[in-house]
Amino acid sequence: MSFTVVVAGRPNVGKSTLFNRLTGKQHALVDDMPGVTRDRREGAASLGGMDFTIIDTAGLEDAPEGSLAARMTAQTEKAIDEADVALLVIDGRAGITPIDKHFAQLVRRKKTRIILVVNKAEGGRASSTISESYSLGFGEPVAISAAHGEGLSELYDALAPFAKKVEEDGEENISGEDINTPMQIAIVGRPNVGKSTLVNKILDEDRVLTGPEAGITRDAIAVDFEFGGRTIKLVDTAGMRRKSNVVQKVEKLAVADTLRAVQYAHVVILVIDAQAPMEKQENTIASLVEQEGRAMVVAINKWDTVSDKPAYLKAINEILEKTLPQLKGVEVVPISAETGFQIPKLLKTCFHLYELWNKEIGTGALNRWLESALEIHAPPLVRSRRIKIRYMTQKSARPPSFILFSNTSEIPDSYIRYLTNSLRESFKLPSVPIRIKIKKNKNPYAEVLD
Repeated sequence: MSFTVVVAGRPNVGKSTLFNRLTGKQHALVDDMPGVTRDRREGAASLGGMDFTIIDTAGLEDAPEGSLAARMTAQTEKAIDEADVALLVIDGRAGITPIDKHFAQLVRRKKTRIILVVNKAEGGRASSTISESYSLGFGEPVAISAAHGEGLSELYDALAPFAKKVEEDGEENISGEDINTPMQIAIVGRPNVGKSTLVNKILDEDRVLTGPEAGITRDAIAVDFEFGGRTIKLVDTAGMRRKSNVVQKVEKLAVADTLRAVQYAHVVILVIDAQAPMEKQENTIASLVEQEGRAMVVAINKWDTVSDKPAYLKAINEILEKTLPQLKGVEVVPISAETGFQIPKLLKTCFHLYELWNKEIGTGALNRWLESALEIHAPPLVRSRRIKIRYMTQKSARPPSFILFSNTSEIPDSYIRYLTNSLRESFKLPSVPIRIKIKKNKNPYAEVLD
């Protein structure tokens, strides 16, 4: 087991840049605009062969109680309380500000060990700030440049005692992937449909920021938890608006982060607000999920506010049937993220879809089905030539992908759709994308004829 390091400080001092430097990945959103980071983001970090968990946090701000900034600060304080060590980052170029002093007093009262980090100190530009920083009462500061990778050896020395303590306690960090690899579930949807509220209810804690303001979530926040004896990595994502409405750079970065979350997910939960009509944007998101080859379940949130539930459910299913024929039979689960209604069922549905997404069908069973499907609906003529389909085999799972061997590669899309729907129905594969690739058989007499 590794130790946990939280990165804290006022907005725009370079916390996310340091997070990206130590994780070796550009996962945290970085921009010159202050306050880009709002939620806690965790990552696996490594420094000089020392492995640990690092947490990026929102900037500490002195804000009115109940405001978004105040809730962000509360999240950061909670992260500090739960960490083994906190890196309090200040801007070496800007010097020590009254806000730095205010929050230095705040974190000094906490039990967590604090290491003061002076960032943006490349080329000796922060010498005056380093001298002044002793007044904050955290001892010798660590001068670094997160953007240029300077001072990391000194940061290693400051963190090394915590790694040594872990080893002494017999909690060595075990490298390599665990046998029980987490199932990754991404929660997507339009802004303000209740995605973050759903995450908090599943985790039974206020792990991510929520509120009436639209677009609170920016980073894709991944959290590990267990349900039904299985480890799950749950990813809360930023709301996705129509592309024409996305103009700010930060929102574009947030949407790109959401797209990456979908690409790495195994199962995607598309959250729909029961009080808002299903719009084209939901269809666009669902189509994206299908294109990425992910299993999908639709969660209708705020179900307790629907009066005629059977009629509503029937209408949603009809819309999905018409707009998402490539995901025929998509699972729909009515929920309430506020009360927790049917959330266990939602998670069990994700488990079921994960199994279908990984399903492998034996070649014998597959070709018995194919023979029957060809008898029911024979392939059409192409250029006055009859299509001869020889056999079929499964190429891979995640999603189920098949190769169809034929005397021609020009099989009409309509017939491929027929085979896909028949395959889905026969082997019970709802909500899971199916891929069928055509491979033309070689003519054994071609060379002789030439």
